Amino acid sequence: MSAKWLLFFRSFLFAILTHLAASSGPIHKAPALNGTNVDRLALLAIKSMIKGDPQGLLTSWNHSSTDFCQWQGVTCSPRHQRVTHLNLSDGGLIGTLSPSIGNLSFIRVIQLFNNSFSSETPPEIGRLFRLRQLRLASNSFTGNIPATIMNCSNLQFLKLGGNNLVGKIPNEIGRLFRLQTLDLRNNSFTGNIPFTITNCSNLQLLELSLNNLVGKIPDGIGSLSMLSFLYLNDNILQGGIPPEIGHLFRLQELILYNNSFTGNIPATITNCSNLQVLDLGNINLVGKIPDWIGSLSMLSFLYLNDNSFTGIVPATITNLSNLQFLCLEFNNLVGNVLSIPPTVHWLDLAGNNFGGKLPSLTNSSSLIYLDLSHNYFVLGYNQLSGVIPECWEKWSSLVLLWLSDNYLSGEIPRTLGSIPLLQFLAISRNKISGGLPSSLLNLSYLKVLDLGRNNLAGIIPPWLGIKLTMLKILNLRSNNFYGNTPDQLCYLSQVQVLDLAHNNLSGNIPRCFNNFSVLSGIETNLDVHVSFYVDDFLVTIYDLLVMKGQEATYGSFLGLVMLLDLSSNKFSGQIPSELTTLHKLKSLNLSRNQLTGEIPNKIGDMKSLESLDLSVNNLSGELPMSLSELNFLGTLNVSYNHLIGRVPTGTQIQSFSESSFFGNKLCGAPLTNCVHVDKPDTTSDQKKDGGSHKVDWGLIISIVLGFITGFWVIVVSLMLNRSWRITYFRLLRKLIKVKGL
Repeated sequence: MSAKWLLFFRSFLFAILTHLAASSGPIHKAPALNGTNVDRLALLAIKSMIKGDPQGLLTSWNHSSTDFCQWQGVTCSPRHQRVTHLNLSDGGLIGTLSPSIGNLSFIRVIQLFNNSFSSETPPEIGRLFRLRQLRLASNSFTGNIPATIMNCSNLQFLKLGGNNLVGKIPNEIGRLFRLQTLDLRNNSFTGNIPFTITNCSNLQLLELSLNNLVGKIPDGIGSLSMLSFLYLNDNILQGGIPPEIGHLFRLQELILYNNSFTGNIPATITNCSNLQVLDLGNINLVGKIPDWIGSLSMLSFLYLNDNSFTGIVPATITNLSNLQFLCLEFNNLVGNVLSIPPTVHWLDLAGNNFGGKLPSLTNSSSLIYLDLSHNYFVLGYNQLSGVIPECWEKWSSLVLLWLSDNYLSGEIPRTLGSIPLLQFLAISRNKISGGLPSSLLNLSYLKVLDLGRNNLAGIIPPWLGIKLTMLKILNLRSNNFYGNTPDQLCYLSQVQVLDLAHNNLSGNIPRCFNNFSVLSGIETNLDVHVSFYVDDFLVTIYDLLVMKGQEATYGSFLGLVMLLDLSSNKFSGQIPSELTTLHKLKSLNLSRNQLTGEIPNKIGDMKSLESLDLSVNNLSGELPMSLSELNFLGTLNVSYNHLIGRVPTGTQIQSFSESSFFGNKLCGAPLTNCVHVDKPDTTSDQKKDGGSHKVDWGLIISIVLGFITGFWVIVVSLMLNRSWRITYFRLLRKLIKVKGL
């Protein structure tokens, strides 16, 4: 009985459920969100947070296109059709990185470098367990490195350099055992280099330069046996260079410059036999340059500049047969310099205490850059002591020659004109004599010619302006040049510094100086530096110039200096009005000459002037009112001329001291005691007195003529008529008697 009831109950229940299903209509089930849809929506979310796309990289990324694997910059796996690579580098994209990037769970490579992404790096990246490369360099990401990134245990390349990241490098970095490249350069990281970084045993490149890291290099650095490139420059690292670096047998480049290390170069570095670049400049090292440096046979770049090394340069340095760049400038090195390897392209020995003769350089035909300035060289070749040798035709690749601040003597070698690629020639502040050899006219690429402060003489040759038309700086200051300034100098349209001061030049100032197209503003100089490329390296040069009455070294902003200095010569005649067209000129010095005439009225057109010195000449007339329009003028000197009248009123003019105007007949602020007073203004008195103070010369003349006429009429009448004469004297006698009573 119970079995029948059970069978009936089941049948009844089935019928009821079937009826309910039929009466309720179809059931709508939400479709499942598969992996490909997740990737597509994640990419669209990334696009939605990008506000600028100047190259149109994301044009194909739209809702109507379902095949996102064909979108630009997207690569998918052929099997699963999931995103594995995202490459939007160098696209100029502007915006923030969407957290939805963490939904691309199959992705292995993210390349977004060289864009303008800002805000913080999304921590959702830490969900990407398959990620091997994360390249976000050269953007504007801010904040700390998300700790979640350390969960990406397969990461091999982490490049976050060139952003605005702050904070400390997380200790958890040591969990990324597979890491091969770590690039955190050019951020604002602080604190120490975490010791845990030595756990990254597969690391080949460690780039932490241009931050604010402090403390010591971890002693365990030697355990990174795969390391080939170590860049820690431009930080505040302290202590000594750890000897453990000598365990890095694969090391090819060691760059530690601009830190606060101390001590010597550790001898263990000699074990780094594969080392090609060693840059230990400006890190406070002391002691001697070790002899073993010559055993680094692969070395091509050696920078030991700006330290406190003493002693001599070891002779073993000549064993470096691959050496191309040798920079030992600004140390305390002494003695003679031995022969230089013929492979050297760049030799900088400036700022030491070297002496003796110049080393054998006849084999250095590959030399491009030579700086021997600020030493005590007495150069010689074939026992010609004190004379710069005639061997320069062998140096056909030389681009820069810097011999300033020595005790060189003799004449400028004729063979210097045999260096066709030379762009920079400086032999200033020596004892060079003679004239300018005509062979220099072959240096058609020359940009800087600095021969100032020597004993050179003769005329300035016209070919200087005709042949050397690329000159930006011409400095012949403090020599013995004489004669007229050739008009051909006006062909130097690119010149921005022309210094001929302290010579014996005479004649008129050329009127054609308005042809200087950079100084006049016709051509725009966009270079802050005066620089050029030497063997793929950008060289920025400096020069010692006199501006605003002070001598200073200009380097970083030399390209902005616009200077014309003709002072302390014998120039005569008037100041050419054409000079006032040099609208970009910042410093004009014509002092201590024999100039006459008036200051040009349009001098106020030189709006960029910061320094103007016209003192100790024979200038006359009044100061032009347009002087008050020179709003950037910081130095003015018109003293000891024959100027008259009032000082123009202007904010800048009145701020100068009285000494700027001494030795003239000027009046008005800032002068407190007027040497000369203008004619009094009587206009107001005439108005008050109705013009009664006006002198009536006609009335005066009439009175005088009447007096003279009356006098002679009486005298002649007395002389001619006797009766009138008797009557006149009788009357006169009576008047005398009356007066006596």
